[in-house]
Amino acid sequence: MPWKNWSPETLGVALAILAAFGFSFKAIFVKLAYAVPQAVPVEAITLLALRMSFALPFFAVIAVRSSRAAPALSRHDWLTLIALGLLGYYGASILDFIGLGYISAGLERLILFTYPTLTVMIGVLFMGKTLQRREIGALLLSYAGIALVFFHDLEFSGEARSVLIGSLFIFASSLAYACYLAGSGRMIQRLGSLRFTALAMLVSVLATELHLLVTQPLSALLQPLPIYAYAAAMALFSTVLPVFLQSAAIRRIGASKSVMIGTLGPMLTIVFAWLLLDEPLSLVQLAGAGLVLAGVWLVSRR
Repeated sequence: MPWKNWSPETLGVALAILAAFGFSFKAIFVKLAYAVPQAVPVEAITLLALRMSFALPFFAVIAVRSSRAAPALSRHDWLTLIALGLLGYYGASILDFIGLGYISAGLERLILFTYPTLTVMIGVLFMGKTLQRREIGALLLSYAGIALVFFHDLEFSGEARSVLIGSLFIFASSLAYACYLAGSGRMIQRLGSLRFTALAMLVSVLATELHLLVTQPLSALLQPLPIYAYAAAMALFSTVLPVFLQSAAIRRIGASKSVMIGTLGPMLTIVFAWLLLDEPLSLVQLAGAGLVLAGVWLVSRR
């Protein structure tokens, strides 16, 4: 096995690339599931509930193992966990799945990648942090890039209302995830990243299943086999594995480098959406993606 001889730096880079690859495929799996031919297309909440159900056993095992020798959680810890779980894995995910019903996978991934700049803005507005010049530059680059890809999608789809609605849902998803990140730092220090992630995911699974029970009949879970396959692939290859690959990469090369390598994700999504979903690919789209990634790189570097 050649990777046994790799340095921690090389292995960390490889793990971060694999994590970016896994995360980039989530939008592809969602779009493929929406395209499965049936009388009534699968609802966003049904698809999300299936994804969460397939991921549940992995995170339940991790939550139990990581909590065995750990101190008990206080009431405040539980309330914070519930709030962050609802905001991050449930809220951001359902908004994302709804938005993907309206816009391309490429535009979705780029809008989602505004979360580093949004996290910075939350710190400035609510946590007393100051906005540096490079962070202002990152904001300008990121949103200029999104504007380019937004108008690219308008030109090719011809449905301005759908593109606008979908973009707003995805931006709300990115904002929810940024709020989750901004609020999770203290909890991660207290609980450790694995325990915190697993417990927050369990909160999200419960919220998703309750949402499904309130809004859909149980018969909604009866879906064609391809839907189950895409949901399972999403749970394993775009949720569970990337989360742990990214965690392992951060331990070896640090968060900043991991985030910068993660900027490969939107480019991978655009390419795979072109190859697998026949989404249009143009120089304008690539230029917009380049601006967004430059903004993420700028805000992530030390």
